[in-house]
Amino acid sequence: MINVQRIIDEFQELVAIDSPTFGERQIADVLKNKLEAIGFQVTEDEVGKLFGSDCGNLYGYLEGEISGDSLLFSAHMDTVTPAHGKKAIVHSDGRITSAGDTVLGADDVAGLTSILEAIRSIREEGLPHRSIEVLFPVAEEIYTKGSSSYDYTTIKSKEAYVLDLSGEVGRAAYTAPTILSFKAIIKGKAAHAGFSPEEGIHSIAIAAKAIAKMKLGRIDEETTFNIGTITGGEATNIIPENCKLEGEIRSLKHEKAIGYLMEIKELLEKEVSDFGAILEWEEKINCYAYETDINGHSANRYREACEKLGIKPDFVKTFGGSDLNAFARNGIVGLVLTNAMNKVHSCEEFTQVEELIKSTEIVKELMLSEI
Repeated sequence: MINVQRIIDEFQELVAIDSPTFGERQIADVLKNKLEAIGFQVTEDEVGKLFGSDCGNLYGYLEGEISGDSLLFSAHMDTVTPAHGKKAIVHSDGRITSAGDTVLGADDVAGLTSILEAIRSIREEGLPHRSIEVLFPVAEEIYTKGSSSYDYTTIKSKEAYVLDLSGEVGRAAYTAPTILSFKAIIKGKAAHAGFSPEEGIHSIAIAAKAIAKMKLGRIDEETTFNIGTITGGEATNIIPENCKLEGEIRSLKHEKAIGYLMEIKELLEKEVSDFGAILEWEEKINCYAYETDINGHSANRYREACEKLGIKPDFVKTFGGSDLNAFARNGIVGLVLTNAMNKVHSCEEFTQVEELIKSTEIVKELMLSEI
């Protein structure tokens, strides 16, 4: 049986651990001890050294009794800010919030808690289960840096279930976008705005003209585009020499994201050229799009687990990235599951005990799956 009080206690315990991105050391140590106590063989890699984290990705393997390939379960260890001094407050109606001055950290402590409790419950009941792998990555919140750098030759599983989606438990994301970011620096020419403005090349004016020709927001049902920051200029009496634009494109189709990025670059190049300025351009692919077959093996396994529990499975698209983007890039298919987190990345973040229980029950059924 699922131990409800243990879920609550463990959730509160893990929330109370400061685990900001690049500062996951303490929670990794706690999770390592918990996994080893359950019976997992646990290792930690050194990818944190690549980007200044004090910790690596945490991997665990537990041999099962049910034949068939192992299954991978994952939830990330890092938390967005404000994340220091978090405290989980359990209200009489089962709602759990922070004190209001930090995030709660249900993203992704709710996922960690459900995975741990599901495994413990299975072991305590002596139930035969699949061989189970867990991967608790670092730095997921910074475009999945931890999982994107992992050595996947250590992973046996061909299917993964990542607990990292907001919404009512039962929802599962089967597709997620490519996420591209770019930085464009328009280099014009400075001049005194009062005495000799005609001698300058106004970088901000060039940027404004270019942006006016761009379609921002939702491009189509599969693609979004945003200019997020604009900086430039030094003083009100100087024609601004430099203007920097930073933006992001997301698309459920990788080729479409790349194509739109090239359109934006070409538009900027033309405007810059027309004014006699120079364009400096940087681009980065942060996540690669994937799509899991909703009639395939992993989706059918999830569908069966939900139906056993009387929960309606709901397969959805998401425009958010997760560690599954990195898994899919390395040949591991699967789903991102809702895990009882709501209003994430804000101090209004909350979870509910009833939803934590449902999430745990689904994970448990997946671990017991014989299909």
